[in-house]
Amino acid sequence: MTARHLLAVLVAGVLALTGCTSLGGTGEKGFVSGDGQLTVRTAAERDRPIELAGEGLDGESLDVADYRGTPVVVVVWGAWCPPCVAEAPEVVEAAEELRDEAQFLGIDLRDPDPAQAQAFVRNFEVPYPSIYSPDGKAMLAFDEVLAPNSIPSFVVLDGDGRVAATILGRLPSVQTLVEVTRDIADQSAGEPADG
Repeated sequence: MTARHLLAVLVAGVLALTGCTSLGGTGEKGFVSGDGQLTVRTAAERDRPIELAGEGLDGESLDVADYRGTPVVVVVWGAWCPPCVAEAPEVVEAAEELRDEAQFLGIDLRDPDPAQAQAFVRNFEVPYPSIYSPDGKAMLAFDEVLAPNSIPSFVVLDGDGRVAATILGRLPSVQTLVEVTRDIADQSAGEPADG
């Protein structure tokens, strides 16, 4: 584990004690506190494919690599986070609208008991799986675009699994997420695969 990853884990642990907070400023990678800011990367600006795998809320194995070839919307949430609860119906609406165009995958952060997260999923009829990450380690996959406490937030991966867009903070609107994801899907369809 690199010093950078160790620092990210330690910060995630401290933030787990403080609850749902905004970032309160601009980080060295150019992200801003959770105000719903959308950042889109051109194909040339996209880095390596994201490696993200873990155990789902029901114990199933989940790996973002299984979804290569289609855009993936990664939803960072927690049942304990009031903005996540408030926006859940909108996120579900976006997932339903994009059902045939993109895969959604959640990261459930810092819920101490998976039963809380499972109740959230049942209550809001969430149609996509989520990686259960009570320690926040799943966020290390996004260390270049998200801070450990970037919750709620959204990352749209292109068909090659690279970060194509981020929304930091509460979802501005269902249509924002739908349109950005469709644009990325259209771009991916028109590009040759990276080798």
